[in-house]
Amino acid sequence: MKYTYILFDLDGTLTDPREGITKSVAYALNKMGQKSVNLDELTKFIGPPLKDSFMDYYNFTEDEANKAIELYREYFKDIGIFENHVYQGIPELLKALIEQEKILIVATSKPTVFAERIIRHFDLEKYFKVIIGSNLDGTRTNKAEVIETALLEAGIEQKDDVVMIGDRKHDVIGANVVGIDSIGVEYGYGSYEELTKAGATYIVKSTLELGSLLENIE
Repeated sequence: MKYTYILFDLDGTLTDPREGITKSVAYALNKMGQKSVNLDELTKFIGPPLKDSFMDYYNFTEDEANKAIELYREYFKDIGIFENHVYQGIPELLKALIEQEKILIVATSKPTVFAERIIRHFDLEKYFKVIIGSNLDGTRTNKAEVIETALLEAGIEQKDDVVMIGDRKHDVIGANVVGIDSIGVEYGYGSYEELTKAGATYIVKSTLELGSLLENIE
């Protein structure tokens, strides 16, 4: 296998957070005066930084977006965070990679404190050397910054031995900015077209295909 250091996005890659995130967004939007929100339309919030999504999709000002994030967290911190499940095949994949002496890292735009709680809740913490996310004050949400911090925290200097795995363009773009390879996964919330346009090094359809690819890349 080519890569020693394997970075995983969280939402849409390790776990499916659809219910918790969409309900948390709907809660915030309702509090902000947006009524009758369709949860299916809110899956676009899975992956990108929340502030960007509130501003892009609802034309919120920066102050409004920050308020919406506060409201989102009211629901998410105790309820939405656990309305979530691990994708089929992920625990087995992580176990196999550890047995091959790979170094696994979580690199997510979700706040680190929430990412750590989710990883612990699903008993995945034992697989990861480092868990890096954004800060609660809204800083370090850019994926390239998250990846750079993860590499620094893990003491990684040789970038050709590193790959970033994620389901959205932000994961791929962040990897490209930092100068590492990327694997886009279609089982999450990004399309083949999105991942291709962003410049993913590889694209897979399932966790099984992901494991096979990692095993056979030279």
